[in-house]
Amino acid sequence: MIHIALLRGINVGGNNMIAMAELRQLMEKLKFAGARSLLQSGNLVFTSPRLTGDALERHLEAETTKRFDVTVDYCVRTAEEWKMIIARNPFPKEAKSNPGHLLVMCLKAAPPSKDVKTLQAAIKGREVVHADGKQLYLVYPDGVGKSKLTNTLIERTLGTRGTARNWNTVLKLAALVGS
Repeated sequence: MIHIALLRGINVGGNNMIAMAELRQLMEKLKFAGARSLLQSGNLVFTSPRLTGDALERHLEAETTKRFDVTVDYCVRTAEEWKMIIARNPFPKEAKSNPGHLLVMCLKAAPPSKDVKTLQAAIKGREVVHADGKQLYLVYPDGVGKSKLTNTLIERTLGTRGTARNWNTVLKLAALVGS
């Protein structure tokens, strides 16, 4: 089964530096086939015949800590789940007109709807949030950098961790799965 793994918080601002080549080597060592990476921010595509879901995330987190001495969250989705993430995008206009300001945040757990409503109520700017299972779709019309809708606020409000990728990266990962 083909998986997409998103690593949270590596190679950002000089923290948790791990070369993509080293991550690909780790995947080989763990007997995951065909490991490919995209960009330097922790995006991997690989095949895992035995592990999937939460068990795969926990295994990769433990092995990454053991090998690189860093604590990193993995959010893993199958290729089929990734197709559904793209198909279920509630913001097709923004995906076409401003894909760099449309983000998908993959979460470790699906948040309760009451927590999503609390998050939506906490928005101070023009941002829009839509939850769908273990994904959030976020539109930042004025850019992410100036927004008060931060990862910290999102994770604290929803009670789960996650990592986001802009729509351009989401589509590049889909293309990498297809190649």
